Amino acid sequence: MGESLSAFLERHVETFNAAVRSGDFAPLVALFADHATLEFADVPVGPFVGRDAIAAAYAEQSPTDTMTVLDVRVEKDGTVVEPFSWSADGGARSGEMRLVVADGRIRRLVVAFG
Repeated sequence: MGESLSAFLERHVETFNAAVRSGDFAPLVALFADHATLEFADVPVGPFVGRDAIAAAYAEQSPTDTMTVLDVRVEKDGTVVEPFSWSADGGARSGEMRLVVADGRIRRLVVAFG
């Protein structure tokens, strides 16, 4: 793929927001590795393992709000941490995404709300 990590992260959020607006989550799911995991902290759903399970999760419980990333930091182990705000929250912190990205794909995404 060759794009920088920051460009990939920007594309991830743009793709997420476009999927929310259009209802087509296929381009978002394509950003995940074949055996990726999608987890939600403190929410009784998932984890979803594999691109097919992630696609099914987005189809069954589609997000309804776009997001804005408030900050980006990379931890020593390479995990990307992105606090975010849902549009409905007017810029207040809504939660945090923790991503592990390798070879231009999301390997693990953990979403925590609050």
